[in-house]
Amino acid sequence: MGPMEIVQTILAFIVTIGLLVSIHEYGHFWVARRCGIKVLRFSIGFGKPLFTWHDRHGIEFVIAMIPLGGYVKMLDEREGPVTEEEKGQAFNNQSVYARIAVVMAGPLANFLLAIVALWLMYLVGIKTVVPVVGDVIPESPAAVAGVDAGFEVVSVDGRSTPSWHAINMALLALLGESTQVTIGLKPFGQLDEATQYSDVHLSHWLIGEKSIDPLHSLGVVPWHPDVPAVIGQILENGAAEKAGLLIGDAVLSVNGQSIHDWQHWVETVRDNPDIAMQIELERGGDRRSVTVVPDEKMLADGEKIGYIGAGAVPFEWPTDRLRNISYGAVDALGAAVGDTWRLTTLTLDSIRKMVIGLVSIKHLSGPITIAKVAGASFKSGLESFLSFLAMLSVSLGVLNLLPIPVLDGGHLLYCLAELVSGRPVSERVQMIGVRVGMTFILGLMLVALYNDLSRL
Repeated sequence: MGPMEIVQTILAFIVTIGLLVSIHEYGHFWVARRCGIKVLRFSIGFGKPLFTWHDRHGIEFVIAMIPLGGYVKMLDEREGPVTEEEKGQAFNNQSVYARIAVVMAGPLANFLLAIVALWLMYLVGIKTVVPVVGDVIPESPAAVAGVDAGFEVVSVDGRSTPSWHAINMALLALLGESTQVTIGLKPFGQLDEATQYSDVHLSHWLIGEKSIDPLHSLGVVPWHPDVPAVIGQILENGAAEKAGLLIGDAVLSVNGQSIHDWQHWVETVRDNPDIAMQIELERGGDRRSVTVVPDEKMLADGEKIGYIGAGAVPFEWPTDRLRNISYGAVDALGAAVGDTWRLTTLTLDSIRKMVIGLVSIKHLSGPITIAKVAGASFKSGLESFLSFLAMLSVSLGVLNLLPIPVLDGGHLLYCLAELVSGRPVSERVQMIGVRVGMTFILGLMLVALYNDLSRL
């Protein structure tokens, strides 16, 4: 990653997190003001203030140095002296229902942001690849079920799947389960034909796997154009450049085995990390042999793969293999609400499966992974960024509602306990909860950061 890409990634991360945190904290802020609570400070970020200003109500607005969160500070007798005249505006003196409303407002604002982002995405329209099966891995669950190449996947368990993304989302919900999933199929280009159904049986599917690829595990290889194994790009200081490969070189064979297309070439390189490969090339009508030793890269799950720093020649997808998905304002809203609900239930179910060990904790991601994905979605266009923003916003909303002290869900838990018992939770219990909650959150952050560094 070059210096310019690093700067773009950092900026994308700051914009994405800044937007998510601003919306979340504004939810708390807006409801607190409507409940008559005096707000002292609205901060985006932690640490040393970079910019500060005050509005006509005397509220201090802060943009701080560390862009990993934010907070709304309200008048509260538990945090400092409050004058007799202002006691009615203190957070701790509000009814339990008002406090619940303030606490819930932040996560609900994140769900609302996700709906708005997805609504805009569907209004603008999405260009996606038609999910046509290119090949089926022998003896895989899909092969046993009778899934054939050349068919478009039109549904998974009755849910319409107009794209590979929709298929992956439906399959991710089945991680760790022993179940039967029904795949709806139609011959490509013949959507007026009757749907054929294949029942795929899954047994403890992907339990504990560190690297999850639902389609490959199912045995389905998406169709892709036949891209010739011709070098179109060479990265500086990569194994390809060091071996003397040039743009325009056509790869004919590796160690005597013929190379069919670019995908076959990539797979061959990946399978030979740090192993010398004898490559036969065609260059300018002449044949020649070169030796390439792929560099070694370790994935998050510990798997080692090879790479040489080369790219394919540019190519275009056939127009009949691409699909535009867009809706009018009302239908887009319905689709956005439905997607937000599915993302919410998927996030909750993933947390449950991680707790009971069905999903590996290796899938936890921290700021480095978020920054990389944010940068990639920025470069991919508006629709990719809006989709990523919605997914991250739902994750933030769900995580904040978990019943862990120091999170919104912990405050909500205290409020509900007060409703049941008729009296506030003691400060001693709350302080113990804060310590436990902080320890738990810091532990998760360290695990996420470790996973991020492993992926590098």
